[in-house]
Amino acid sequence: MKKTMLALALSATAGLAAAQSNVTVYGIFDMALVRESGGVGANAAATRLTSGVESGSRLGFRGTEDLGGGMAAIFLVENGFQGDTGALGQGGLLFGRQAYVGLQTPAGTIALGRQYTPQYLAVAAVDPFGSGTAGDTKNLMASTGNSASRMDNAVRYISPTVNGVNAEFVYGAGEVGGDSQAGRQLGGALAYLAGPLTLRLATHYRNNDTATVHDNSSARNSVLTALYDFGVLKAHFAYGVDKGMNSALPRNLNNPFGYAVAPVASTDSNVVLLGVTVPQGLGTWLGSYIRKNDKTGYNQDAEQFAAGYRHYLSKRTDLYAVYAYIRNKNGAGHTVGSSIEGGTGNRAVNLGIRHIF
Repeated sequence: MKKTMLALALSATAGLAAAQSNVTVYGIFDMALVRESGGVGANAAATRLTSGVESGSRLGFRGTEDLGGGMAAIFLVENGFQGDTGALGQGGLLFGRQAYVGLQTPAGTIALGRQYTPQYLAVAAVDPFGSGTAGDTKNLMASTGNSASRMDNAVRYISPTVNGVNAEFVYGAGEVGGDSQAGRQLGGALAYLAGPLTLRLATHYRNNDTATVHDNSSARNSVLTALYDFGVLKAHFAYGVDKGMNSALPRNLNNPFGYAVAPVASTDSNVVLLGVTVPQGLGTWLGSYIRKNDKTGYNQDAEQFAAGYRHYLSKRTDLYAVYAYIRNKNGAGHTVGSSIEGGTGNRAVNLGIRHIF
């Protein structure tokens, strides 16, 4: 009898927990053949099998717990990995892609941990190539200062959407002893959604000071994006402004083209993106043009041309083919990378497969 009562009690407890909480396992496995050319020396032409070209390969866990009164606890931990070698991504971090916990309330959502910056999310949302493959907008348009897409030690607030408008703000502590401003990051975004039109305005600030190198400079990035769905195609537009030291670092810092004088990272530039996506049958045609205007005395401008096709085998599996070319000017050193790699030359072809689970 006691065993029966205990079993019933455990069953009821398990049922209550299942009704109040939910955990989802998800991920992406992305692999592609990549051919890069245009670089010299260690950056000379090469063909290789690469993981995470269209989207970074990942395994994640996210969950919610209903707390009542319109409130819920949330968490997410996301690991990045290299499918070609089995190694951890993001410098070997266990949950290097994202790791946060927070609360959802009727007044908005608050999350604490390692998270994407609003600036990066705004750029990725308007990029025809989804911030991946050889056509990645990050090749010329910095997602944030120091070209980082994530913030550690971040406190993030996302407002409810009211009349199509919502806002988000994020603060990242530098955690440098004796100086609360050193390494500090601030970001925010305002979004407007009305039918086929989506507008976003995002900004990011980063203090360059660290515990070992005293530096009073800062990096500031801002971007305005627009996406309009005409039905037969989507039009993509972005205009970014990057100012300050480390605001727009090239993705490959190793002088990949072997210039006698290495490229100089711009401290004052603007970037324009024009793109289009055209659905056709079981696939989508992709195209973009990006122009970077270096307003410093070095005048190291660059242009990127990208075209591709994504074919859907199912809702969760697609094949893709992408080509991109960068025209560097006056000694600029920009390279054609992908979702997680900076690239080695100014031309690249990707042939890959992505599975979402």
